[in-house]
Amino acid sequence: MYSYQSFSPEETLALAKKLGAKLQGGEILVLEGDLGAGKTHFVKGLAEGLGVKESVTSPTFTLLHLYEGRLPLAHFDVYRLSSSEAFEELGYEEYFSDSGVTAIEWGDLISPYLPSEYLQIKITHLYQEELGEGRLITFSPHGELIQALIKELAIDACFRN
Repeated sequence: MYSYQSFSPEETLALAKKLGAKLQGGEILVLEGDLGAGKTHFVKGLAEGLGVKESVTSPTFTLLHLYEGRLPLAHFDVYRLSSSEAFEELGYEEYFSDSGVTAIEWGDLISPYLPSEYLQIKITHLYQEELGEGRLITFSPHGELIQALIKELAIDACFRN
């Protein structure tokens, strides 16, 4: 596990942008955290790193937004799914086997459908007396390729292992 402390929206965007710039296609990112933790904000930075020019918004009510950049980005929000099986109806397999990047907010709700290779990103609220409110962003890589990616990202960011 690798963790990063962010004390501003700009720091979170910068970290996600660095990650997006390193992605090669085929990666699946699973974002977890309470409401308002910053999952969609993280995806905005990720999209910037992928060269997406469109404004990224939460797909809470539509469940899926697609963006074009250096690599295509499929952005799922599965919070409102009636069951994890309803994920099948969204045609997720197409995006999991695609050469683009897939980001899934509330991905822990569809864990039976996750492949063996993915990056879990957990965002939790953090408070430090001298810095104020922030976020603890924890990366848990699953699979060798994702592990290598996060080790490379750790060189560019101030991670604690």
